[in-house]
Amino acid sequence: MGLPRSGVLVFGLVCVFQLSHSSSDDDFTKVRAVNLGGWLVVEGWIKPSLFDGISNGDMLDGTQVQLKSVGLQKYLSANGGGSGNLSVDQDVASTWETFRLWRVSYREYQFRCIKGQFLTAGNGDVISATADSPGDTETFYIERNNSMLHIKLLNGGYLQVTNNNQLTSNYPSQPGWDDGMATFEMTIVANNLHGDYQLANGLGPDQAMVVLTEHRKNFITGKDFYFLSKNGINAVRIPVGWWIAYDPNPPAPFVSGSLDTLDRAFYWAHFKSARYGGSDFDIRIYGLKCIIDLHAAPGSQNGMEHSASRDGSVGAVPLDTLVSYYKTGYQIKLNATENIQFIYNNRMPQVQTLNKANGPLVFIGEWVNEWNVTDASQTEYQLFGKAQLEVYGEASFGWSFWTVRCNSVHWDYEWNKRNRYLIGGSPLESPKYMLLVAGCLLYLLFILT
Repeated sequence: MGLPRSGVLVFGLVCVFQLSHSSSDDDFTKVRAVNLGGWLVVEGWIKPSLFDGISNGDMLDGTQVQLKSVGLQKYLSANGGGSGNLSVDQDVASTWETFRLWRVSYREYQFRCIKGQFLTAGNGDVISATADSPGDTETFYIERNNSMLHIKLLNGGYLQVTNNNQLTSNYPSQPGWDDGMATFEMTIVANNLHGDYQLANGLGPDQAMVVLTEHRKNFITGKDFYFLSKNGINAVRIPVGWWIAYDPNPPAPFVSGSLDTLDRAFYWAHFKSARYGGSDFDIRIYGLKCIIDLHAAPGSQNGMEHSASRDGSVGAVPLDTLVSYYKTGYQIKLNATENIQFIYNNRMPQVQTLNKANGPLVFIGEWVNEWNVTDASQTEYQLFGKAQLEVYGEASFGWSFWTVRCNSVHWDYEWNKRNRYLIGGSPLESPKYMLLVAGCLLYLLFILT
């Protein structure tokens, strides 16, 4: 004997009422977002191909180099790290012997010491490390033969080392590669800055405009917004750089267009249905919200590429401290089970502590389904992702996954979802949603029978 029609109606209405009554619950009002990283703020590791084709692409702004005299077999050293003399007398290179490049063109560079001063020819023939800001006398022309360099001033004087360990700009002629006193071996110590500054300055204004216009047009499209909404995402977090406020005339080397692209993101997020660019593709959007993230602050907040730092300099936190912090973090070794339990046992209490009654809302702005576990299985990734979704779902404002698309697949939300390495996280998969479906179906059954 089946359930009476009145019972069907009552049960269906109870289901719908239960869901509508809880529609203000955290599960239905909290932000479930995905970052649009690498789109309006360039991060080379997200899309390395952006940097293809740059001449001397291993000598971008911020590249750290050491220079060794071939003749003396000694390293150039800024005594005290800068603000003084330059000598060529060190057998082993360290921080005083390391210089950060400022790129003027693919053959013209300025060399910055660890304390911030620049190598300069402003004091006659002898090169020192005393210039606080760079100009023509701090700009050097590079002739390169693999790792071997000839260096000269803009006025044509080649650099050479002397027998008393000085560096001068008075080599009498154009040196050959067998002229050891005027030839230097360059060692690239670090080349890990691949942000907006490096890309735009490396390409030059015209080519940078071409590359970034194409990137902004195609890296994220309306189809991505559709995919996100279909998978239960209700917001996007959009990293922007400080120069967007100056669009369409941002300061060099940044190029215009990011503000128009941001407007396009609002368009995709807002409209329920639209056709874009005259195509036949029907974009169905479900009212995604947009969270604007100032990802790159003026002057660089942390010296990293996503802050559009020119050379890794940072004012608030010494770079050595920051590097040590991250190295220590990366060296912590946990297996799959320990990583998952760490989320439950450590992250959960932190979130709960922050979730104070009537206090500021807590937002987990960036998290990722990746860890320092070798050869983890798909199931282990699913469990790790599930743990994070459960814990970060407790945050009073919500969470945002980093990022929608990435060259490293486990950081790529779309890849994780399509390949089922990240499951859950959508109200469409929750019991309350299933309750709504059941209630609606039963109510329709009552009407139609």
